[in-house]
Amino acid sequence: MHKFSIPDIISNIKAEKTFEAVSADYSFTIKIDNYAPYICGAVHDGHQFRKSLWENCLHTAYDRWYEEDPCTKEMVQSHPIVIAGRDSRFEYDLNRAPETAIYEDAWGKNLWKSPLTSQEREESLAKHDNFYKVVHALIQKIETLYGKTIVFDMHSYNWKRWDREVPTWNLGTSNIDNDRFGSLASAWSKRLETMNLPNGIKSTSKINDTFQGNGYFLKYITQNFKNTLVLATEIAKVYCDEYEGTLYPEVVRSVEVQLKELIPLQLKEFQDNIT
Repeated sequence: MHKFSIPDIISNIKAEKTFEAVSADYSFTIKIDNYAPYICGAVHDGHQFRKSLWENCLHTAYDRWYEEDPCTKEMVQSHPIVIAGRDSRFEYDLNRAPETAIYEDAWGKNLWKSPLTSQEREESLAKHDNFYKVVHALIQKIETLYGKTIVFDMHSYNWKRWDREVPTWNLGTSNIDNDRFGSLASAWSKRLETMNLPNGIKSTSKINDTFQGNGYFLKYITQNFKNTLVLATEIAKVYCDEYEGTLYPEVVRSVEVQLKELIPLQLKEFQDNIT
């Protein structure tokens, strides 16, 4: 994987070059094997945490891992276009708008021993800004080529913290054009329920049950590109022990293999039904 500057990444996209790169500051990765009519994103996959922030942070590495979305890039890594964050959401959250992307506290616990300096904040927000410059160029290119795009926005969530039964999969659709795309979201939910997961894990799916799809990644794309559908797709962390920090690679692999079949089916339905 080559290290590219933001201008070089955007230049490659505009020229329709295939490439695989990590951004020059190592904050995100992008892979384009071919300019397919869909994109996979994993904005919370990252666990990196800038060393200059370590001593000032009250959360442990496990605290951060617990609220991140490990393996969500791995679940879609075999698809032709994949963009994924490498930095922890505790440094800056790509799924929040810039003005709220740096946490003061996180899940009821103060994050910093002392407030961040303006320089520290600016360094983090510059990475956030660069990521969205590339996202914009990428969506713009795919919409130009195909007239429409579908984005699979992959996340995970801690299901054991809920005091009720929750689904294996949750789709957040409150910020998409449901008059136009609602039936496609329902179809995606039904497809996810067909997964046959290892270890006796049931694959259930609901829409707007645990989360409603209020993330900035979805909102940014939806507000700027009217012919792009973003499917905010969350898997419960059945692929790990969220309390022990143990990953179950057989479950991650099973999800990856089955998404290789299900995503193209969803893409075809999108292409056939959206003009």
